[in-house]
Amino acid sequence: MVNLEWYRTFKAIYKTGTLTGAADSLFISQPGVSLHLGSLEAYVGYKLFDRTGRKMIPTERGKVLFNAILEPLTKLEEVEKNFQKSTEKTTPTISVGMCFETFQTTLEQYVSTLDFNLIINFGEYPEMLDQLDKGILDLIITPKKGTSPNILHEAFSSEQIILVGGKNVDTDNFKEVLKTKDFQKIEEWLKQDKWYGTTGDMEHLFQFWLQNFGHKPNFRPNYIVPNLNSIIRCLKGGNGLAVVPGFLCKDELESGEVKLIWEGEKKLENTLYFGCRKKTMYQAEIDHIKSLFRQVMDGI
Repeated sequence: MVNLEWYRTFKAIYKTGTLTGAADSLFISQPGVSLHLGSLEAYVGYKLFDRTGRKMIPTERGKVLFNAILEPLTKLEEVEKNFQKSTEKTTPTISVGMCFETFQTTLEQYVSTLDFNLIINFGEYPEMLDQLDKGILDLIITPKKGTSPNILHEAFSSEQIILVGGKNVDTDNFKEVLKTKDFQKIEEWLKQDKWYGTTGDMEHLFQFWLQNFGHKPNFRPNYIVPNLNSIIRCLKGGNGLAVVPGFLCKDELESGEVKLIWEGEKKLENTLYFGCRKKTMYQAEIDHIKSLFRQVMDGI
């Protein structure tokens, strides 16, 4: 089934004569425009434009299609515009991508105070970067920078990745092993305990192990739970080990419910970035969300 946005993009290319001009007028990325055009051409079964230098010249069939859709599409856009007067224009909707744990620790407490609509998306970082570039997301919080020229990355905080354990873990014994500086013995000691991991993201464990032992872990966690916050709640039972961002268990570390086992021979820190498109209609709302994140992270 044809997507209405493909027609809207086709019209914008026809009117502006370039992919860049269409992207600017629609507030989406150029790759997103190319994707819409390619999908529409595949759907109708023929080329709609010839590319001459940087100019997009409509083919004869492209002209026929444009004339066929112009009036009904204009009417639909007018309906949308009238509807937005009482909804979207006064209450914009912002789509934000981040990991589940980050949302729970930072933005969740402020959702009810927002004067605009909010959609939170959870997913893998490469997928979120792609959705941001295509205009599906308006803002992402990520430890990884993308390469798209349409996206701005702004560093705003950092997270230290640490090894933590339940309060019953024998840290005194581990400290003695650490003193040997024998990393094979250190690794073997750690592998003797029970480990927690998550279904979707083992990257923290992989990074920590690679940083300290020069290779990825050659074992699988004993317990696989839904997310990092679940791991921390399980560790409060007293036993087991896990590698997690320190800010997620700050309160538990301070109360003694969870122990800091090891920061690593070399501390592992990830820079956290805001990612957003260079051109957006929602700058004020995005800036407000950014300020809430800074407020929380400064207090951690």
